[in-house]
Amino acid sequence: MSNQTRRQFLQTSALATGALALGPLASFAQDAPKPLDMTIARWKGAADVNMGEMAAKLTQQAMEALGGMKRFVKAGDVVWVKPNIGWDRTPEQAANTNPDVVKTLIKMCLEAGAKTVKVGDNPCHDAQKSYANSGIAVATKDIGGEVVFLDKNRFKEMEIGGEVLKSIPVYPDIVECDLVISVPVTKHHSSTTVTLCMKNYMGVIENRRKFHQDLPGCIRDMTAFMKPRLSVLDATRILTAHGPTGGDLADVKQMNIVAAGTDIVALDAFGSELLGNKPEDIGTVVAGHAAKLGTMKYKELALKELEVA
Repeated sequence: MSNQTRRQFLQTSALATGALALGPLASFAQDAPKPLDMTIARWKGAADVNMGEMAAKLTQQAMEALGGMKRFVKAGDVVWVKPNIGWDRTPEQAANTNPDVVKTLIKMCLEAGAKTVKVGDNPCHDAQKSYANSGIAVATKDIGGEVVFLDKNRFKEMEIGGEVLKSIPVYPDIVECDLVISVPVTKHHSSTTVTLCMKNYMGVIENRRKFHQDLPGCIRDMTAFMKPRLSVLDATRILTAHGPTGGDLADVKQMNIVAAGTDIVALDAFGSELLGNKPEDIGTVVAGHAAKLGTMKYKELALKELEVA
């Protein structure tokens, strides 16, 4: 059992024990409003607002509507914010996660009581250049997060136990954290049509070639292994073609949206639609839905859409 799974087991056991001890009070608590599964924040303010300010407000309000970061982070937790930092590209090229989305999440985690918030990815391009030119390294340091460059020598072969993916080298520091937040940019991908919250977990492993035996199946298996509790989808800018690296800025569309939720498949279904696809046509979404890792029918969830200004 991984450390992350063990922590969740202990938390669930503690909650169950507490409910038994409370008796009638536990029954009363069950009458409280059900927390939302997903929020979608859309910018409705001034068109000429600074992108950083807009991204921060969208992220903040999407998370607050979901119940706030304290719903997910306890005092003393170690959190890993996992953006896409795979490419030596600027924020305007939309190949990596918006640095202000990342910065806002770090700030909220620290305010919720996190002991440490680490940020890192396993880039395809040179890590030093990708971290710097994405703007994520500076944003992380500015707000008090810890920038982590993944040491290739520290990846550890782990049992995934999936239908396709049986084992693969995983970066241990990530899975040992109390919470891992998948925070991808919304973009096209030449192999999987889209790359979103589920596929973002390819940045926690080494030997990506192993995934290419069956990309949807391996991504589903890795998602099940990671046991996601919170994901945040950056659609402030989306990359509509020539992904995953991007090319001409004509492929970038400013959408001014941030979505957050506990259902990773639902977020990927929504992201697929933003990129002009039907969720049922996306292999990773179909695989995740079939494995009951979430639902592609995100509109049937407890969903709130926000207008942010």
